[in-house]
Amino acid sequence: MQFQQLQYFVAVAETRHFTRAAELVHVAQPSLSQQIKALERELGADLFLRARGNITLTDAGEALLPLARRILADADTARHEVQELVQLRRGRVRLGATPSLCTGLLPDVLRAFHDRYPGIRLMIEEGGSHDLVRELARGALDLALVVLPLPTPSPALTTVELLREDLVVVSSPEAPAPGGRGRRSVRIGDLEGERLVMFRHGYDLRELTVAACRAEGFEPDLAVEGGEMDAVLGFVRAGLGVAVVPRMVATRAGHGLRVTPLALPGLHRTIALAHRSDVAPPRAARELQRMLLER
Repeated sequence: MQFQQLQYFVAVAETRHFTRAAELVHVAQPSLSQQIKALERELGADLFLRARGNITLTDAGEALLPLARRILADADTARHEVQELVQLRRGRVRLGATPSLCTGLLPDVLRAFHDRYPGIRLMIEEGGSHDLVRELARGALDLALVVLPLPTPSPALTTVELLREDLVVVSSPEAPAPGGRGRRSVRIGDLEGERLVMFRHGYDLRELTVAACRAEGFEPDLAVEGGEMDAVLGFVRAGLGVAVVPRMVATRAGHGLRVTPLALPGLHRTIALAHRSDVAPPRAARELQRMLLER
């Protein structure tokens, strides 16, 4: 049984005329008649009673008609659904990102993506690079924004460098400036003796800050630790200590924070867009990837 045969059968059943049915489906009448006969042979039953000027359905034809209509309707629905996905009218993108990138980089890009493709559902998962790499590997994410170098390099992932971002020191304007009043920038060594507000374990920024302090010969003095990005910024505003955060985050955080750059060579982190090497991301994810790379 062929899909085309069901189309021809329904056309004849609805018009009760072979010639008009052939015109309706844009096929020559002899070809339509041949396909109907082939369908009848396949089913082992006549579908029409053919009398001069009078075409009626047999019992077998009456039984087949609602089924054929449903099959054609389901096929049309399937075609429509696929076309919507291809044309980016529907679908989803599963994107992983570190919390600092969710705060700093993503809001503007996701707004632009949503404005252009309002039917695409965005599913965001926050986590450290280690967790995001694991979620990518098991197929739970389409794309992830991670910090390079990866904690455990994986040959199964493709990474494309997206940006290199400066880190800055944030503090409360009500507290003494880090490194002393009037300093336009500070060195990591100037943070010795400062109380630091520190991110939870697993945060890329925590590992980077602690390693930088140890490279300068001191262990950071932690006033508060274990927070996510919003909590860390809130603790800094409250005057509990200073924190090292990405410049984009400090810029978006707005009032209530003093932002002090780190003196050269400073501290930086490299952000990359990652996806599985063995599976091409869905089209909607590829479009978001393009917008991130072109930002």
